Amino acid sequence: MASEIHMPGPMCLIENINEQLMINQEALKILSAITQPVVVVAIVGLYRTGKSYLMNKLAGKKEGFSLGSTVQSHTKGIWMWCLPHPKMPNHTLVLLDTEGLGDVEKGDNENDSWIFALAILLSSTFVYNSIGTINQQAMDQLHYVTELSSRIRAKSSPDVNQVKDSADFVSFFPDFVWTLRDFSLDLEANGQSITADEYLENSLKLKPDTNQKDKNFNLPRLCVRKFFPKKKCFTFYLPTEWTKLAQLKTLPDNELYPKFVQQVAEFCSYIFSHSEVKTLSGGIQVNGSRLASLVQTYVNAISSGDLPCMESAVLALAQTENSAAVQKALAHYDQQMGQKVWLPTETLQELLDLHRASEREAVEVFMKNSFKDVDQKFQKELGTKLEKKLDDFCKENMQASSNRCSALLQDIFSPLEEEMKQGVYSKPGGYHLLLEKTQQLKEKYLQQPRKGIQATEILQKYLLSKDSAMNAILQTDRTLTEKEKDIEVERVKAESAQALAEILQEFQVQHQQIIEQKEKSHQELVKKLTEKMEREKAQLLEEQRRTLDLKLKEQAQLLKEGFQEEMREYQDKIDDLQKKRNSQEKCIIS
Repeated sequence: MASEIHMPGPMCLIENINEQLMINQEALKILSAITQPVVVVAIVGLYRTGKSYLMNKLAGKKEGFSLGSTVQSHTKGIWMWCLPHPKMPNHTLVLLDTEGLGDVEKGDNENDSWIFALAILLSSTFVYNSIGTINQQAMDQLHYVTELSSRIRAKSSPDVNQVKDSADFVSFFPDFVWTLRDFSLDLEANGQSITADEYLENSLKLKPDTNQKDKNFNLPRLCVRKFFPKKKCFTFYLPTEWTKLAQLKTLPDNELYPKFVQQVAEFCSYIFSHSEVKTLSGGIQVNGSRLASLVQTYVNAISSGDLPCMESAVLALAQTENSAAVQKALAHYDQQMGQKVWLPTETLQELLDLHRASEREAVEVFMKNSFKDVDQKFQKELGTKLEKKLDDFCKENMQASSNRCSALLQDIFSPLEEEMKQGVYSKPGGYHLLLEKTQQLKEKYLQQPRKGIQATEILQKYLLSKDSAMNAILQTDRTLTEKEKDIEVERVKAESAQALAEILQEFQVQHQQIIEQKEKSHQELVKKLTEKMEREKAQLLEEQRRTLDLKLKEQAQLLKEGFQEEMREYQDKIDDLQKKRNSQEKCIIS
């Protein structure tokens, strides 16, 4: 429950129906929700002794617990009222008002004994309320104390000695406060004033144990002394006139006897200041949830016919608390990992480091909320479950990495896949281009952050899945490249032949031009000689003819030699062209 406790009035916690004790689950639920340490004050006593009035005063209310103004007992079972502690912040005061003991309408006191025992087992301060003085009658009415050893077990082992078992009660039992109502005696002994506590101590003195009567006298006193080492006593005067007692709950303080008002205030102040938090063996503080577990365990034992066992109750509580502590630790681990882990992690070590840090915090949460973890059973269980969670995280991390990498590959490589389908790389040299593009995309993929531990493996699987398509492109590239080489050789041959034909044609044109030019020159020379011959004298005609013939022969020889020289130059050019063509064919073939 939160720091503010909203419980406007008391509620029956343990119902007494037809002499059967039953837990009110609604009240138990309220109690279970209290996470603060609880100070539990229970009051018991004969019916019609004013127990509920004192409890209402502790609650700071005029009304709450039923007071009643007749001889019939009002309170049945055990009623609970949970309130913020008036002097201890962040603590809850739990008031337990019990039905009156010795109600003649019950027929027997079996249920009284169990109510008495439960009040002791559940409280940290036990208030015994009675009327008048501490005399033998009052002691006899406290016979429920003498029955505790037969109704409560401290240890769960059945063979534990009863005397030793009852001696262990001290570590479990609450502080004892005896409130004496309508006390009219002067607190004096041997002519000197004494305190109420001294009066209680004197009343608990033992007689020499010489006969059965003395044993009967000593037994309740001995039990009170043995079971309750810390004892306190309060005496209360009559609240007001007898005629007004029926309206006690409505009377303002100024209509009550001042001394009574003062005594009630002192009682409340003591309870608030000295009542301690309910604790278990080992100093384990009890909160509302743990108190609810004790209620459940004790009432179940009584209902089944067993004796309430304090050790068993603590072990049952430990079982519940430790199971809850394991769940709290696991919840804390889940919360921390949920806040810190962003899957996929870059490395496995990163995930392991986050796990170890969250694991340490989870163990701290468990240690804070657990107790009596025998043989570290629950801590080992926590360790096993944390390891299982680590395994689950590792699997999730791998899956997250696989999903992330697959999505990246699809996003990065899908344009390339589309180009492959469209035949962009089905050409000579296409495979080389495909390899270059694939390498570029691989580098782009590797540069992407938070791919996780599956980055390399998923990439390899992806590339492996594309091997067949890439091999098909490689084969196409090789086939197309060979054909292209053959076509290129034929093209070069054709170009060489064309060039050779063009050279020959050009040579022929040039040769014809030379012949025509020489013929023209010859005709011009002949014409000039003829004209010269005509101008010369007749006597020189024969000489000139011989000279002309000689010159004609010489010219013819020169022409012949010139033509041969030009033919040799032309042949050299043809040879050079043939060498160049052969060289080009070799380069293409290689």
